Amino acid sequence: MIEKQISLEGIDPSSLYGVHNRHLNTINSAFTQVKIIARGHELKVIGEETRILEFEKTILKIIDFVRNHNELTEEDLSLLLEDKSQELMVESNGKNEVLVYGNNGKPIKARTINQKILVHDSIDNDIVLAVGPAGTGKTYTTIALAVKALKNREVRKIILTRPAVEAGEHLGFLPGDVREKLDPYLQPLYDALRDMIPPKKLGDYIEDQTIQIAPIAFMRGRTLENAFVVMDEAQNATSNQMKMFLTRMGVNSKFIVTGDVTQIDLPRKSDSGLVLAMKVLKGIEGISIIMFDERDIVRHKLVKDIVRAYENFEKPSDNNKSENDEGYGDE
Repeated sequence: MIEKQISLEGIDPSSLYGVHNRHLNTINSAFTQVKIIARGHELKVIGEETRILEFEKTILKIIDFVRNHNELTEEDLSLLLEDKSQELMVESNGKNEVLVYGNNGKPIKARTINQKILVHDSIDNDIVLAVGPAGTGKTYTTIALAVKALKNREVRKIILTRPAVEAGEHLGFLPGDVREKLDPYLQPLYDALRDMIPPKKLGDYIEDQTIQIAPIAFMRGRTLENAFVVMDEAQNATSNQMKMFLTRMGVNSKFIVTGDVTQIDLPRKSDSGLVLAMKVLKGIEGISIIMFDERDIVRHKLVKDIVRAYENFEKPSDNNKSENDEGYGDE
């Protein structure tokens, strides 16, 4: 057993240790074969030499990350501990720029590898498909890009849409007119906008239709020009709806489509327009398809475990594929 001191010079130790030592506890859990003692600006580690070398290699990457970013989130730490530091350090155009500032003054920027790819690809491509599990920030990052484009006068309007497919609920039994029935269904889009645009300004934008939020059926017959257009929950659009939507594109427009092919609410999963679009549009210049995964999940850390557990449970075995599997990825 040997002992080694590691200096935290140049960083705030609390950024490394986390609130109530949460980060430190996570690091301890990842390196159970060494003893870690934190004392202010120094870490003391005790254990076998090979184990200490493994720990030192990782902790120096984490320290360097904190030194460069002045912060360390649970998601950052998870990637660093999984030795995904190269992916974590990928920046859009060489830097992780702020997209917009939230109403509380907090900078909103891409936080994960695929969020950064989304930001980058949205510059070079007029159509982007962002596909992956819940909690990966696909919609939030996309709306931040839309708000940025509007504020910079790159577009004249933002159009946000969702296919109005009932996920186990019945819209017809909700009280109110069509808009009042649909508003709760579109609530996640409103929530993101309220984070980024002051309430009065947002009300004005909606009133004068600078920002439009509507179900996909309302897109039929329109030509969408000078607009940043977002289709959310696209896995629930049929193939005809997806084709209709994409062919609405006019001059000086950006289209971003987000969805999760594991949460299709259509009667037949194979009818999903998003699944078909991923195949049909692959390889077309000007169209980017980005596959988000559990590494991008930025909600509660348990969400990542939940997604992984469902993926493992639903994965058919080679010898016993479920009879209920509609094979939406293969048709």
